[in-house]
Amino acid sequence: MNYFVLAGLLLVVLVFAALSKRAEMSVVTMPIIFTGLGWLTYLLGAELIGRGDGRGVLHLFAEVTLILVLFADATRVRIGELLGNAGIPARMLLIGMPLTIALGTLLAMWVSPDQPWALGLLVAAILTPTDAALGQAVVSDKAIPQRLRQGVLVESGLNDGLALPVVIIAALAAVGQAGGMDGESASSLVGFGLKQVVLGPIAGIVVGWSAAWLLDLAVRRGFATEAYQGIYFLAAAFLCFVGAEAIGGNGLIAAFVGGLVFGNRLSCSSHFVSEFMETEGQLFTMATFFVFGAVLAPFGWEHAGWRTLVLAIGFLTFVRVVPIVLSLSGTGLRLLEKFFLGWFGPRGLASILFALLVLESYAIPGADELLACVTLTVLLSILLHGTSAHPVAARFAEACETSASATAMGDEAAERA
Repeated sequence: MNYFVLAGLLLVVLVFAALSKRAEMSVVTMPIIFTGLGWLTYLLGAELIGRGDGRGVLHLFAEVTLILVLFADATRVRIGELLGNAGIPARMLLIGMPLTIALGTLLAMWVSPDQPWALGLLVAAILTPTDAALGQAVVSDKAIPQRLRQGVLVESGLNDGLALPVVIIAALAAVGQAGGMDGESASSLVGFGLKQVVLGPIAGIVVGWSAAWLLDLAVRRGFATEAYQGIYFLAAAFLCFVGAEAIGGNGLIAAFVGGLVFGNRLSCSSHFVSEFMETEGQLFTMATFFVFGAVLAPFGWEHAGWRTLVLAIGFLTFVRVVPIVLSLSGTGLRLLEKFFLGWFGPRGLASILFALLVLESYAIPGADELLACVTLTVLLSILLHGTSAHPVAARFAEACETSASATAMGDEAAERA
C-alpha cells in the first residue's frame, strides 16, 4: 500500500515539475497541492512518516525550511534601497505587529472568556508572524511596486524572530496561571526577551559578514568550486541560527540579518543562493507542506469548532488588516496599497513551528484547541493567499496603467492650458 502511495506522490512531483511554469501563473500553488497530497495520504491510511513521529518530523522540516527561506530572501534585499523605504516595514513591525498581537489577544479572550488571558496572548503571538515561503508569489511578481514587495519581504523576515520571545513568555505565563509551574519573575522574562532580540542580530552580523568575506577570498584565489557554493550557503544559514541560539539569541532573527549582511557584503555573484532555493530549497518546502497535510491538517479539521473558525477568519482578516492600515497612516501609500500589505500576511511555517515548540516544551492548557486553531488558520491561509496572489498582482498592474494614463492625460491638459 505504501509503495503505491509513494509512487503516486512521486508521479505528482514529476508532473508538477514538468508543468511548473504553468503552475506559477495559476491560482493553484505548490503549498496547496502538497498540503492536499499529504491529507490524501492520511485518508488513504498510508504510513509514510511513521506512527507517532509525525509532529517531530514536521517540526524539523518546518525549522530547516524557515531558516533557509529567511536567509535566502534576505540576501536579495539591498540595504540602500531598504533604507530609502525603511518606513514601511518599520511601521509594520514596530506599530502594526504589537497592535495585531493586542487585537488578536482581545479576540481570543472574547471567543473563550473562561480561558486565562495568557492563553489568548499565546494564540495571538503564534498567529501574528507572516510566512515568507507563502508570500513568494507576491514578492517575486514585478507587477507589485518594489517598495511593497520589499516591505512584505522584510516584515516576514523579521517578525518571526520578534514574535518568538512573546510566544515563550506567553507560554510560561499560561502554564503559571494554570498552576503547572512557579511563575517566572518579570525581570527574568524581560531579560530573556532582550537577549533574544539583541544577541540574535549580533550573531547574524558576525556570521554573515565573515561568511561573505571568506567566500570572496576563496573565489578570488580559485579555491571554491561552483558546485559547493550552494553547500556553503546552506552551512552559513544554519551557522547563523546555531550561533545565535548558542549565545542565547534568536536564531530566526540571526538567519534573516545574516542573510542581509551576507548578500550585501558579498562581492562575487550570489546566484548560487537563488539556484539552491529554486531546486533543493523547493524540496524542503514541498516536504514541509506535505507532512503538514498528513499530520496536522486532519487533526485540525477533526478538532475544529466555531471558536477555532472565528479565530482563524479573524486573524486572516481584520486582526491583521486593521493594525497594518493604521500603522501605515501618513506614509503616502494609497488605501489600495495599505490593504494589500494588510491582506498579504500569510500564516504558515512560523506559526506551525511555534505551536509545536510550545506544545512540546510546556503543558499548555487547552493544547488541542490551540493546535487546531493554528492548523485551521494555516490551512485557510494556504488556500486564500495562494489563490489571491496572482489576481491581486493583476489588479495592481491595471491600477498602475490607469494611474499612468491619468497622469499623461493631466500633463497633456496642462500643456494645452
